[in-house]
Amino acid sequence: MQLYLIRHGQSYGNLKEWPHGNTDEGLTELGQEQAARLAAWLPAHLPHIDAFYASTMRRALETAAAVAKPYDVTVRPDDRLRELGNNRLDHTAWPNDALPPRYAEYWGNRPFAPTMEDAEGVESVMHARTRVGLFIEEIVERHRGEIVVAVCHGGVVECVFAHVFNVGPWSRCEVWAHNTAVTHFEYVDAPGARAAWRLHYHNRVEHLEGG
Repeated sequence: MQLYLIRHGQSYGNLKEWPHGNTDEGLTELGQEQAARLAAWLPAHLPHIDAFYASTMRRALETAAAVAKPYDVTVRPDDRLRELGNNRLDHTAWPNDALPPRYAEYWGNRPFAPTMEDAEGVESVMHARTRVGLFIEEIVERHRGEIVVAVCHGGVVECVFAHVFNVGPWSRCEVWAHNTAVTHFEYVDAPGARAAWRLHYHNRVEHLEGG
C-alpha cells in the first residue's frame, strides 16, 4: 500500500492573530490557493488514486475537495483523521460547532493528560495516537496493493510517524508539516522485508514554489 498524507491548506484558525481559540474554520484565500496549486501539481506525480480519505473538519474537507477534483474518486470523511484534541476519550468527534475552546498548557509534554481545557472527556495525545493508529491498521488491511490519500492535520501526521516508527509516549522529536505538504509512506507486504514501512519523503511542497 502507498499512503500519501496531505496537511490541509492554511485556515483562519492557523493565523497568529486569530482571536477565537479552537474553532472549526475553513481555508483562507491563501489556503485555497495552496490547495489549488497542489491539485494542479499532484496528478503529474500521482496519476491514480484508489481511495481518498479526509478529516471531518472544514479545513481538511475543503482541501480534499480541491485536491480530489482531477481524480475520479470519492472523498471518504473519517473522524479518526481529525486534529488532536477535537475528539473525545472514546474517539468520537466533538460537534464542529461546539469544540473544546483552547488547548491545555504544555499538553505536548503530557501525553496522558487532556489536550484541551474547560471540557469534560477530552482525549489525550495517547488517545489521539491510538485512533490514528487504528485508522492506519484498518486501511493497511482494506487497501493492500493500492494507493491511498488522506487529507488531515499536522498533529495527525505526527501521530502517523509515532505509529510507524513505534515511538514511545515521550517523543524527542517534533514532526512538522507545512500547509498542503505531502508525506509518502509505503507499507511493504512482502516476506523477508526488513521492515513493514518505508518513508519515501516528508513535507514535500514544491507545488508552492513561486507562490
